[in-house]
Amino acid sequence: MKNKKTIIWDWNGTLLNDAAICVSSINQLLRHRNLSEISLDYYRQVFTFPVIDYYRAVGFDFENEPFEKPAMDFIELYHRLLPKALLFKEVEPILSHFSGLSFRHTILSAMEQGSLNASLKLNKIDHFFDYVFGINDHFANGKIDMGRALIRQLNQPLNELVLIGDTLHDKEVAGYLGIDVVLIANGHQSKGRLESSGNQVIDSLNQLVNLTLI
Repeated sequence: MKNKKTIIWDWNGTLLNDAAICVSSINQLLRHRNLSEISLDYYRQVFTFPVIDYYRAVGFDFENEPFEKPAMDFIELYHRLLPKALLFKEVEPILSHFSGLSFRHTILSAMEQGSLNASLKLNKIDHFFDYVFGINDHFANGKIDMGRALIRQLNQPLNELVLIGDTLHDKEVAGYLGIDVVLIANGHQSKGRLESSGNQVIDSLNQLVNLTLI
């Protein structure tokens, strides 16, 4: 990447292919409430941050129960299925490629910090990352504040950084941080939604190698 020296990676949907287990988990909660289940394609059309808005979009009624109840039920179901979620096949080759070019790797995720650390270790790629920044709860409200903390920790010129993620929230975060962003359309939001942002959108991690930004 021209002028870039550090990649800030999103985790869920960017490096970890976990959209399918998210759909499976939310469908269990929907069935329990006699609500209609959703498909992976529909999920990618409605998933958003903060996730409470996504829950409302698929039918949850927070007049009848607090958001925290299905949110915590989801986390329990998700973590049962988490070992089934694999890295995208391109992850280790891409991390190795950019490490070979002397890039630093970091993680900025809306996953709770302890769960994020455990997931990285389970997938045996934790050694690639200089810093791993998650959030301090399970409610996935967003990651702008943690992004600011990561930027302070990196202490680099902003034009040396690029954020790579799979959602419009990643674009939002990059905008707040003042850094470039690349969006990947194989995670938690559809390609059409990502393209509506006006940012560069790619279909797989392999395409990072040839980006003019990079």
